[in-house]
Amino acid sequence: MAEIFFPLDRAELEFTASGGSTVRRTVLPSGVRILSEAMPGAQSVSISFSVPVGSRDETGGHFGSTHFLEHLLFKGTTKRTALDIAIAFDSVGGSSNAATGKEYTSYYARVQDTALPLAIDVIADMLTSSVIDRKEFENERTVILEELAMNDDDPEDVAHEAFTAALHGDHPLGRPIGGTNQTITDVTRDAVWEHYKANYRPQDLVIAAAGGVNHDVLVRLVEDALTAAGWDLSIRATPRDRRFIGDTFIPRAKTLEVLKRPISQTNILIGCQGLVADDERRYDMAVLNTVLGGGMSSRLFQEIREKRGLAYSVYSFNQAYSDGAIFGLYAGCSAAKATEVTGLLWDELEKVASEGITSDELTLARGNISGSLALKFESSMARMNRLFSTEIHNGKFYDLDETLLRYSQVEAQNVQKVAQTLVGRERSLVAVGDVTESAFKSFV
Repeated sequence: MAEIFFPLDRAELEFTASGGSTVRRTVLPSGVRILSEAMPGAQSVSISFSVPVGSRDETGGHFGSTHFLEHLLFKGTTKRTALDIAIAFDSVGGSSNAATGKEYTSYYARVQDTALPLAIDVIADMLTSSVIDRKEFENERTVILEELAMNDDDPEDVAHEAFTAALHGDHPLGRPIGGTNQTITDVTRDAVWEHYKANYRPQDLVIAAAGGVNHDVLVRLVEDALTAAGWDLSIRATPRDRRFIGDTFIPRAKTLEVLKRPISQTNILIGCQGLVADDERRYDMAVLNTVLGGGMSSRLFQEIREKRGLAYSVYSFNQAYSDGAIFGLYAGCSAAKATEVTGLLWDELEKVASEGITSDELTLARGNISGSLALKFESSMARMNRLFSTEIHNGKFYDLDETLLRYSQVEAQNVQKVAQTLVGRERSLVAVGDVTESAFKSFV
């Protein structure tokens, strides 16, 4: 199947994807977008109500509001208490949760197909009618601060946050998704309420479902639930514009940052600006990432852990957003080995840039990626997320067959070119542990 585009101004769209699933999309006059993928034989459904608003979209006075809302929408509505919401999903053996990202916020559930009406009714109620009670707001402030404290106890998580800040600095993508102690302490209930009213509107809402779902029934249930909650869906509105997709120059904020902690292991991250989500080279990047640090057969794992026994955890990654990205190499090792391990991390990337990858490595990476994707998309949750991600980013849908085809067309020389691009970019290094800057002076 060729690439399918989701036009914002097209009310109806339907096509058959790989595996015989049926993908449908409806845009209501109010701007609400409803997408589904009916999976033959599935007896469960994954569904999400999402808005394309994340931590990067917060403005002065509203910092921390996105993460706050993820918590608060479970704390009660005009007709349900927090306990009522929990009981509703427990009563049908389902699960519900929410996720905040830099570019989206999503409230989702997975239930038996017969319980879909309940899931839609509850999540629609949460999203449209949360009271954001002042007492619950203060209680949840404490909960979020405890969550941040828990994350701060994880040196690997601390390293990743510091690495993001080192590369993206004052750019909105450089802010922590969950906020900071300062922003969570400072933000007011009224500021969070303003953020909620400004970004949780019909034209912002994207609903995606995958599994044992009938699209026409889904649309009717959504319309009924939103109308019952008080939304006037007869008011016409244009769906929220998609984000700008493409490279934006983001000045590097720091070359080196060492956060001294009295811990046994040093957590090291070295890297640079990566490839954005819609970059045509993203398939080449995925192969590079797999060859470098994507598994037990990867170069980093074999060289640093298996051959030398210098680290337990070692990997590479490319975290891509609409107009920015981070490419990094990570290892956790003893402070005494930090300099050696850092050199080995970057050496492997430079080797690919100068020598390329072998045909065996290319074949292995293709097989790894293809198998992982096939397993991934047996999940209704994965397909639901694919629909939502397609809708809020570039509107281009690729089913499994098309995606696998694109990976099969990756050539070794193009993987090498991506490595050369990365090596040529300004790099940053972050370390968390019982180590000093002097251990890394040769890398800056």
